[in-house]
Amino acid sequence: MTEGAVPHRVGLIVPSSNVTIETELPRLLAGHAAAVAKSFSFHSSRAVLHRVDPGSLRAMVGEVDRSASELADARVDVVAYGCLIALMTGGAGAHEAAEERIAATLSAGGCDAPVTSSAGALVRCLQRLGAERISIITPYMRPLTAVVVEYLRAYGIDVISSMSLEVDDNVAVGRLDPSRLPALAERLEIGRSDAVVLSACVQMPSLPVIQEAENRLGRPVLSAATATAGEILSALGEQAVVDGAGAALSARAAAGASTTARSG
Repeated sequence: MTEGAVPHRVGLIVPSSNVTIETELPRLLAGHAAAVAKSFSFHSSRAVLHRVDPGSLRAMVGEVDRSASELADARVDVVAYGCLIALMTGGAGAHEAAEERIAATLSAGGCDAPVTSSAGALVRCLQRLGAERISIITPYMRPLTAVVVEYLRAYGIDVISSMSLEVDDNVAVGRLDPSRLPALAERLEIGRSDAVVLSACVQMPSLPVIQEAENRLGRPVLSAATATAGEILSALGEQAVVDGAGAALSARAAAGASTTARSG
C-alpha cells in the first residue's frame, strides 16, 4: 500500500458462529492488493446463529437493521451480507430486498456504502458467466439445499446436480475439510453443467481448492465467497480479478460487475 493511503473498509454482516468468510475474503483481497498496491480492513457485525434451520435463520435475518447500524458507525466503504441460506429461505427476491434494506439503514446512519450479499453475488455472478445449468455442493441438510435449488431456478439457473453434506451445526460447517471438495465434485453430474459451485455457503471452506477443482473438472468453478469478493472489489472501484481464484474472479466474470451493488 502506498504510504499514507487509507485502506478500503469492508463491512461484513455474518452469523455469530461464522469464521470462514472472515478468513477467505482477506486472503482473496490480499491477492488482489499485491498487484495494485492497495489494502483492505475488515469490520464485522454478528447476528446470533447456532443451528442451520429455518427458524434460526429467520431470527438471524431479523437482526439486519441493528447490524447495518453498527457498520454505519464505522463508516465502511462497502457492506456484504454473509449468509446465503439465511436470505434464500425468504424466497425469490429476498436478496434484493435485504440489500435495499441494509442500504437504507446505512444511509440513515450517515453511511452511503454500496451493499452486496453472498446470495445476490452468487446469482449475479452465475448470470454474468452465462451459467444456465450448474452443479453445486452445499453443507446443508437436504431440505435447505432444495431451497437453494428453487431460489436459483427463479433466476433462470437450473441446478442439474447437487450434493448435500448434511451438517446442521454451523460451527461444524466451518471445520469441514476443503481438500475433500474436488473429489466430491467429481461425483456430481457435470457433463451438462456450465459451472460448478464448490461451496454454496460462505461458512464452508473451499478457497484452497477452488483453482484445483476448476482445473480438474474442466468447468468454471466458483463459491459463494469468491462471488462475494468479486462484487466487493467492483463496489470499491477495483478490477474484480484475482489470479488463481477460479471463475468468479476471472476477467469474464468481472465484466459488468460494477453495476450490481446496491448504493446507500
